[in-house]
Amino acid sequence: MEKSKRKIAVLDMNANVPNQGLGLIVEIVKSFENLSTFEVFDVRGKNELPDSSFDIYISSGGPGSPLEEGPWREPYLELVQNIFDFNKTSAHQKKYFFFICYSFQLVCNYFELGTIKIRKSTSFGILPVHKTKAGLKDPLLEGLDDPFYAVDSRDWQLVQPRLKVFKEHGATILSLEKIRTNVELERAIMAVRFSDEFVGTQFHPEAEPVGMKIHFSKEKNKQIVIKNFGEEKYDDMMEHMDDPDKIEKTHAVILPKFIANALENVSRQLIY
Repeated sequence: MEKSKRKIAVLDMNANVPNQGLGLIVEIVKSFENLSTFEVFDVRGKNELPDSSFDIYISSGGPGSPLEEGPWREPYLELVQNIFDFNKTSAHQKKYFFFICYSFQLVCNYFELGTIKIRKSTSFGILPVHKTKAGLKDPLLEGLDDPFYAVDSRDWQLVQPRLKVFKEHGATILSLEKIRTNVELERAIMAVRFSDEFVGTQFHPEAEPVGMKIHFSKEKNKQIVIKNFGEEKYDDMMEHMDDPDKIEKTHAVILPKFIANALENVSRQLIY
């Protein structure tokens, strides 16, 4: 491996369940192969974890409850805490971490930022995400509309934020789920900046329209969506996939920008 290249760890949290998201994360990471190398670690399936020598960590979504126990859980959270502590104590060198969906829920629960609870019904589709005041100024979401659109697929949610804990950690809420005027339900937190180097999203920023359209155009997958969510939801989702201002834009902005900024900052730190 070339010494000049930075190391990226992709943490697979899918527990051996087939998933498009992991491949899409890897594709985005591969687009930076001139500046970095990467390894994939099967955390929940094989109890694999990277060490602390990587510069960037990207932890995927996955199925199941974020509150479940498993042999992988304690070592995973210990890694997160160690990298978080490293960044606090290191004056110049920093490491970067991105958490997606399941990983986001898991880490928000670990840091006690709010209540993780199961939803009354599954949230699924290409849905609007609204920026908070902090999100409007955050570089991660720069270039996206307000609201912007993202793929949402979850049975769990982060609600009832403990603002005192947010303040203690120096964390900020970047976005909230869609506004629902017809029901009196709490709006889930959709993105959090835990620190300058740590950030996470409840939605799937890796999702892209071409692969999704192929996947959900298959009759078997189409019927699953219609059975669970209705034909109107299916038609609405397929229509949004053709809109370049929807998930195509989100796919092109969030995760690529996070990696690009992290690589730039790491390189600057090494020069410093």
